[in-house]
Amino acid sequence: MPRKLLLLPPLSACSAVRVPRVRPAASPAMNAARTGYRVFSANSTAACTELAKRITERLGAELGKSVVYQEPNGELNCPGLELGILLGLAMWHHHASKAETRVEIKESVRGQDIFIIQTIPRDVNTAVMELLIMAYALKTACARNIIGVIPYFPYSKQSKMRKRGSIVCKLLASMLAKAGLTHIITMDLHQKEIQGFFSFPVDNLRASPFLLQYIQEEIPNYRNAVIVAKSPDAAKRAQSYAERLRLGLAVIHGEAQCTELDMDDGRHSPPMVKNATVHPGLELPLMMAKEKPPITVVGDVGGRIAIIVDDIIDDVESFVAAAEILKERGAYKIYVMATHGILSAEAPRLIEESSIDEVVVTNTVPHELQKLQCPKIKTVDISLILSEAIRRIHNGESMAYLFRNITVDD
Repeated sequence: MPRKLLLLPPLSACSAVRVPRVRPAASPAMNAARTGYRVFSANSTAACTELAKRITERLGAELGKSVVYQEPNGELNCPGLELGILLGLAMWHHHASKAETRVEIKESVRGQDIFIIQTIPRDVNTAVMELLIMAYALKTACARNIIGVIPYFPYSKQSKMRKRGSIVCKLLASMLAKAGLTHIITMDLHQKEIQGFFSFPVDNLRASPFLLQYIQEEIPNYRNAVIVAKSPDAAKRAQSYAERLRLGLAVIHGEAQCTELDMDDGRHSPPMVKNATVHPGLELPLMMAKEKPPITVVGDVGGRIAIIVDDIIDDVESFVAAAEILKERGAYKIYVMATHGILSAEAPRLIEESSIDEVVVTNTVPHELQKLQCPKIKTVDISLILSEAIRRIHNGESMAYLFRNITVDD
């Protein structure tokens, strides 16, 4: 019986020999882009980019290419010369107040770790919008991680409920997360509990090592000094400085001070109303009104150097009042030291005319203009610890080195 021939389709050149598929090796440039990092500044004013430049110099990097500016909402019709220069400036200011923030990223950030350095000038709301818009722009540009470096965190004083107000700091934390931030590096939060407002990691660095070093190196005869808390609220911070420097401690207490604890915190909301109806048979004990004692200084400051420490110097009236009290008690030289030197309103003039000999703050907030107005203001650079934090986070290293010997009260 003849065999049947099985006819197979002819093999093509491709099917005759199977060549294993070899994936092309990734170029070094692709790997560098995937694991690199960039540092951007989100400020539209030149004075606020000084800290960012110091940080990038220490990192041996360059600032990322971006443009942040305020675009007037509508066309600005410049008046003729016959209307006068003052009218033109007034119209320019009117339109500038209605400007919109614009951010343009001028280079690729795909797959990279991005660090946004944002220092907070006097125009806090504009700085917040610049940070939010830049973070969202980087998020839409496919950045791998977006880390905000915010040395002074704005709205940190509004971290408690005030009657029918709101906890604005919590709102800002939610906005930053929604914009795309995945991590924050900040310094000396006004309340450490603010870290709990965030849904991502927060590294709260400390400026106290730099300020302690300044005391030891720049204050002559600092062994004859005493650390002063201008109110009981600042006693823990002052105690930390005193214990580390092996110095004495003094606390100012009395009716001249007005602390946050004296303000309504929401537990009396809605406020009490006169002639309010009370449920029959319900008698709650009445909270006695506070009455502060006469001004007192707990501790000896006579014939010594007084160093007042705090976290923020904004309106300096309380510091000036404390300095006058210390002078009356015999202190012959008075220093004020704080992390954040906001120095708003008439602060430079008040410091210059006061008994304060020197105000020492860090450069978490730009204050070059205030230094020109008052030579008593000195600056301590903290770019070293911020640049080291950026390097460690990018390399996946532990941050414990930056918190050596740091306690909860620091």
